[in-house]
Amino acid sequence: MLRSGLIAAAVMLVLTIGVTLISPYCVPCLALLIGLGAGAVAGVFDKPSTRGASAQAGAEAGALGGIGAILGHLIGGGLNALVVGPAGAARLLSQIGFSDTGMTPTTYYGFTLGAACCIGLLDVLLMAGLGALGGLLWWQQAGKSAAGPAA
Repeated sequence: MLRSGLIAAAVMLVLTIGVTLISPYCVPCLALLIGLGAGAVAGVFDKPSTRGASAQAGAEAGALGGIGAILGHLIGGGLNALVVGPAGAARLLSQIGFSDTGMTPTTYYGFTLGAACCIGLLDVLLMAGLGALGGLLWWQQAGKSAAGPAA
């Protein structure tokens, strides 16, 4: 579980930083795929002996991978906030019809990092859930035969 979780965390950290620079709202789609993969890889590495243990190992690996997603959101979101800045965000909002936003730099940076944390927590939940599913899928395909016949 630990190896697959660390692999998923490293992959999510790198991918999340890159994707967050474009749009942080695309990262949950990555979380679905990487979480499912983390759960299946946890089954391959750990070879749990029961279906429940396989789901648990997958969920733990997915949640650990989600920590990489949170860190990636914070780094990528921080970089994106520095590039755009409060003045750039105000210009963008005025172009779409919001004339006076009353946005201060503190509000802008606080909102940016708060949104990154919220989306990162969503990614942790998605990755843990899909990690459990990946563990169960591994159990259905390979785990039953590795554990032997039921008594």
